[in-house]
Amino acid sequence: MALVYDPTAPSHNRPRELTTTLGHLNGKTVGFIDNAKPNFNFLVDDLAELLVTQYGVKTVIKRAKRGASMPAPEAYVAELAQHCDLVITGSGD
Repeated sequence: MALVYDPTAPSHNRPRELTTTLGHLNGKTVGFIDNAKPNFNFLVDDLAELLVTQYGVKTVIKRAKRGASMPAPEAYVAELAQHCDLVITGSGD
C-alpha cells in the first residue's frame, strides 16, 4: 500500500460563506494576485483580456507577490478588497 502525504500547511483562518454573488461580470472590477510562479503572468494577461472583451469587466487590477511561498502584502489585500468585486489568485508553471 502506498502512502500519500498532503503538503498543505494548516490554516488558522476559518472559511467564511459568501453573503452575495456577483450574478454577472458586466461593469465589475476584477483583481488578480500573481504568485510569481512562471507563466502565471501570461495566464492573467489572457484571462484579463477575455474578461474585458467577452464579459464586460470594466477594470482589471493586477498585483504580484515577490515570491510564490510568500503571502500577499497586506496593502495589496486591503486595496483589492476595497476596489474589487472579485479577486482571483493563482499558480503557474
